[in-house]
Amino acid sequence: MKHLFIFVLLGLFQGIHAQTATVQGLIFDENNNIVAFANVSSDSGGTVTNSNGFYRLSIPANTDVKLKISYVGFQPITLTLKLKPKQVEELNFVLKTNVEQIGEVVLRNEGRARIEGVTTLDPETVRKIPGANAGVENLLKTLPGVNSNNELSTQYSVRGGNFDENLVYVNDIEIYRPFLIRSGQQEGLSFVNTDLVRNVEFSSGGFKARYGDKMSSVLDIEYRRPVSFGGSFEASFLGGSASVEGVSKDKKLSAIVGLRYRDNSLFVNSKDIEANFRPRFADIQTFLTYQFSSKFELSFLGNIAVNTYNYEPFTRQTNFGTIDDPQALLVFYEGEEEDVYETYFGAFKATYKPNDNYTGKLIASAYHTKEQEHFDILANYRLGSVSTDFGDGNLGEVDFTEGAGSQFTHARNNLDALIFNVQHLASHKLDGHLIEYGARYSHEDIRDRLQEYEVIDSAGFSIRPPLPDFNNDQPYNPFDAAIEPFISIRALNSTKIDRLTAFLQWSYRTSLGNSKLWMNAGVRTQAWRVSGENIESNTQQVVSPRAQISLKPDWEKDMLFRLSGGFYHQPPFYRELRDSTGTVIPTVKAQESIHLVAGNDYSFQLWDRPFKLVTEAYYKQLNDVNPYTIENVRIRYRARNDAEAYAYGLDMRLNGEFVPGTESWFSFGYLKTEERQGDREFISRPTDQRLKFAALFQDYVPNFPKMKLYLNLVYNTGLPGGSPQFEDPYDFQNRLPDYQRVDVGFFYALKEPNDNFKKNHWLNIFENVDVGFEVFNMFDRLNSITNTFVRDASSRNQFAIPNFLSPRVFNLKLSARF
Repeated sequence: MKHLFIFVLLGLFQGIHAQTATVQGLIFDENNNIVAFANVSSDSGGTVTNSNGFYRLSIPANTDVKLKISYVGFQPITLTLKLKPKQVEELNFVLKTNVEQIGEVVLRNEGRARIEGVTTLDPETVRKIPGANAGVENLLKTLPGVNSNNELSTQYSVRGGNFDENLVYVNDIEIYRPFLIRSGQQEGLSFVNTDLVRNVEFSSGGFKARYGDKMSSVLDIEYRRPVSFGGSFEASFLGGSASVEGVSKDKKLSAIVGLRYRDNSLFVNSKDIEANFRPRFADIQTFLTYQFSSKFELSFLGNIAVNTYNYEPFTRQTNFGTIDDPQALLVFYEGEEEDVYETYFGAFKATYKPNDNYTGKLIASAYHTKEQEHFDILANYRLGSVSTDFGDGNLGEVDFTEGAGSQFTHARNNLDALIFNVQHLASHKLDGHLIEYGARYSHEDIRDRLQEYEVIDSAGFSIRPPLPDFNNDQPYNPFDAAIEPFISIRALNSTKIDRLTAFLQWSYRTSLGNSKLWMNAGVRTQAWRVSGENIESNTQQVVSPRAQISLKPDWEKDMLFRLSGGFYHQPPFYRELRDSTGTVIPTVKAQESIHLVAGNDYSFQLWDRPFKLVTEAYYKQLNDVNPYTIENVRIRYRARNDAEAYAYGLDMRLNGEFVPGTESWFSFGYLKTEERQGDREFISRPTDQRLKFAALFQDYVPNFPKMKLYLNLVYNTGLPGGSPQFEDPYDFQNRLPDYQRVDVGFFYALKEPNDNFKKNHWLNIFENVDVGFEVFNMFDRLNSITNTFVRDASSRNQFAIPNFLSPRVFNLKLSARF
């Protein structure tokens, strides 16, 4: 498709000028519900809002243009505005049923997301872009500064942070991630149901004080409120989803319900392990809203998720090494793993808005998770050279064994966590100043049984852990003491954490000469107390001041400059309080990250279409760091604040309509993050992802626009490969191979919103219908996520065996909306 190569002409954009401007935004009704398919027109053309109430329209620049917004049953809005060439204005409108709005105004306000440095993602793009775990997180991984080397996981790291350092909100309610997940294929579904999403905002650093106490990023999701009856469904080899929505006759009650089912067998059965896999995940979500009056409403967000992961491995052969010295690990398994994760979540939110200047919210939520991780797996392995003789009937098989042994792993881990939150949020406008404040009380009750061990045997000798109590010289001198597992963890914890959080922030827009200035400053504080059985209670408190400033000079070029920073503390959650032995350490301090972020936002017109180049440079100084290791997606903390770290980098993203009517982008990120413990030298952190290139591209056949292409490309340089148990990480600083992945989707639109069929045609009941196929890992790249360290007692060597992710996989998909 010829559009795929059009971006190579970007170097010519300085010589291209267009005398047009762009106006875009959202259309709401009086109850703050979006209005889909509203008409937005001018003398030179028109458009309609999409299913999310969003519109975009090009208009002539340097001239008065009359804009009209209308929809059946509402009074129209007319206004006159005059924009500069290449200017992009965000105008949001509220349609009313009883008062006609007519006026002549010139609006030049910058969008809130732009001045705050927030990335806004289109929900339709989220739903269309292919990925092994399609959804919001799949799209985030194409942004600069957001890294993940595991397509089977929804977890991501941002600018050197780990998975636990990211905030996720849905309708102002904080969402939690599972505790006991070890690998990506166990995760199942993300909490965020893309069928219900209306708005997606993401900040990768320097965010405001109103957001909670995490050190890396904020993902802020808003679910939509229906304005009429509708629904959607999707089916593929990976499972399916369905949603239905509607409103009552009096328009006071609205409801949307979504169901999802996923089976990851298509991915895990194509790995280098022959096994009986049954990874199945299902959930149901609902969002209800009742409008008691124009000033008061009550909403409910609920979710029930049941994830099961049954795994019975048989054999595994992993080839590694070099062409000159090919090696292989051959494993024969006995036993199985049975994991179950059940999550129940419910939240009520009451919103009171007596006038346009004040909004108050009261939120109460409960989160309950029950997680089981049970396995007994015996692995007998051979490690050796691979036959490369084409005339040999054993080509590709191990023909010379260099090491042999066995490994037995056992776990009976159970966790039951119950978390309650009560929160008050408020905002007040006063003479151009916006004051926001809030307070929250949280109670976390975690009951955890941790019982796991690993026994390693090589050449008939049980290997004991290399600790002072177990000094031995096996196999040369027999050690006749009782058999001791190489790893043995037993703990029974009952931990309670009470938290009290508050924040206050101020925002103001003003002018600096002919330039526009936006300022925000705030402070938040948290006090928490850790208690429980056999735990000495401990109370701590932190204070986090933060500030942002944005300046839009009065230049012909549409540029905006941002500077933000502050203190970002992360009081420890249960996972951070538990050390590698399973012991809860209540005195663990909050980790501290001092952010400094400088950004530039340049909007311009190219080929009469809008483009934007966003650049951010950042530096983080981290104190009281709690060191950790990552195994796939499982994080293990030392539960000590005995390290310091830093991170700095550069993020760039160019997005726009490379193909008319579609949005695509190209991302680049550079990151360096290191830490040191005590007086030792700095070494790379587990998330030290140096370089990143990513692209999200949407295209269609020029003379056949119903045939569409969606491309998702990610390239990351390799992460540190980790270190074996009991070993010094300073001695293991080798990196994994680079991560390279391309997912592509080809779809044909059987029905689009503007299509007209004959009166009784069966497609008339649908708004749109798409059918097609996806190719995951199109170039069949063997990416690895971790190393398995195989020990051999006879040679006293350890071999790092890569654990490969999914190869090329095909998936058929049908989706529809009505």
